[in-house]
Amino acid sequence: MRSFRNRFASVLAVICIMVLGACQAQYQNHGYVPPARDLDQLVIGVDTRATVDDVIGAPSASGLLSDGDYYYVRSRMRAYGARASQVVDRQVVAISFNENDTIRNI
Repeated sequence: MRSFRNRFASVLAVICIMVLGACQAQYQNHGYVPPARDLDQLVIGVDTRATVDDVIGAPSASGLLSDGDYYYVRSRMRAYGARASQVVDRQVVAISFNENDTIRNI
């Protein structure tokens, strides 16, 4: 009988540890935003769309909201147990271009 109690207590302890471990928040990163040191290399009115592609890479979205502008988006999501994931941080870098394909604004 004592052996059964010891096993039951051990199994119960393992289950409790697993349940508590499942309640820990899980974080996921999605997307890409270029670092500031790369953005500092770009010169407004001088650099072109091709230069942006060479320096910081292709955007995650372009031209969806306006005339071919570049959008870099990074999101950090937190999932906690069975709850739905929620955004805890979002960064957006938008680069707009003039008619002659030079950078108008960052």
